Amino acid sequence: MSEALLVAKPAAWEGAFEAIQSDRAALLVCNGDTRAAALERYRITTANREKPGRYWKIDLDRLESADFSRQVAPAFAQFSGGTAPGLIRSDLASALQSDPAAFHGAFGRALAHAPGKYAALTQALHRGGAFVRVPADVCVDEPIVIAYTAEEGTASFPYTLIVAEPGASATIIERHESSQANAFVAGITEIFAQESASLTHTAIQRLSEDATIFFTRAAALERSARVSWAAADLGAHVSGSTIVSAIAGIGADAHIAALFFPRSEQHVDFVTTTDHLAGESQSRTVIKSAATGNGQARYLGNIRIAATMHGCDASLKDDALLLSPHAHIDSVPALEIAANDVKAFHGATVGALSDEMLFYMMTRGLDRTTAERMITLGFFEPALEHFPTNALRDELRRELAQKIAS
Repeated sequence: MSEALLVAKPAAWEGAFEAIQSDRAALLVCNGDTRAAALERYRITTANREKPGRYWKIDLDRLESADFSRQVAPAFAQFSGGTAPGLIRSDLASALQSDPAAFHGAFGRALAHAPGKYAALTQALHRGGAFVRVPADVCVDEPIVIAYTAEEGTASFPYTLIVAEPGASATIIERHESSQANAFVAGITEIFAQESASLTHTAIQRLSEDATIFFTRAAALERSARVSWAAADLGAHVSGSTIVSAIAGIGADAHIAALFFPRSEQHVDFVTTTDHLAGESQSRTVIKSAATGNGQARYLGNIRIAATMHGCDASLKDDALLLSPHAHIDSVPALEIAANDVKAFHGATVGALSDEMLFYMMTRGLDRTTAERMITLGFFEPALEHFPTNALRDELRRELAQKIAS
């Protein structure tokens, strides 16, 4: 079996699907019938994203209609950091053989709440990926780092499955980078947080600015579990991200913090959904975005509280900053509430830098460029504070500063 498969029809991914039928390890993780059904869902499902118009230039449903060929490469995960008794870090095929009960108990559980076109494509074509299981009542003090690198001109479909057993606690940092250029990535991260588990997941995406990435991240939370997402979407020409938290246990707590910053001709489409499927649960969503040059973005955020799920407390705050006259960001927050005894609110702002604030900073001796950089970096701090380490926050501040200066 070669490490890279030639694809002749990327629009339908027929070549990749046919080739994966001979990959025994991949079929052990997910059988051919399940993959075939997922590929059919991909074909008949729309991207359900913004259509081209005055501002949005990319039609995600037609993105793969260009006549080109790609190699589909396995998604190799590199692990570092994070050690603890009983902690398992492995590829998916090895996890299935060594820990089948944990694998089968979690695989697909959270994703059932996050159907989508590109999630279906990943389900059909994933090869490789990562598995992490944190044993019951084990606290992993150091962050576990999972790194994926997309190669030039290839397509890859990374699948990360994380299981936090009852009372477990861990922080996971997942990085997606490209070694050179022109990569296509469609990936999935699934989290199954069992009773009273606490998991922080951080995703850093910095593919080259001619790459394309679609990513679905989904968590299923049992009673009193806590999952905190932190995502920084900084690279790629076209980036489509979905984060879904399905709160299935009483007293569970789901947080989402995200930032993105399209510049030049970059396009970002970011969607978050928190489903309160159990009462007395909490959620917080904080989104910070900016755009410069011809950068375009859309954020769609939804909080759903099911009928009779009383005692829930949910909030969503989205702020967008426009740094050039040609940049554009749409913000669409939403609430779907079917229960009476709840607390829920959302708010969104889209605007430019305040002339009054700039004037104030410049009267303190700063030039306009420095003042703009300081104000913009400060604008991102409410999201940055949710990222788990000082080193990571400083890393993101440097990257944001580079985007501001570009």
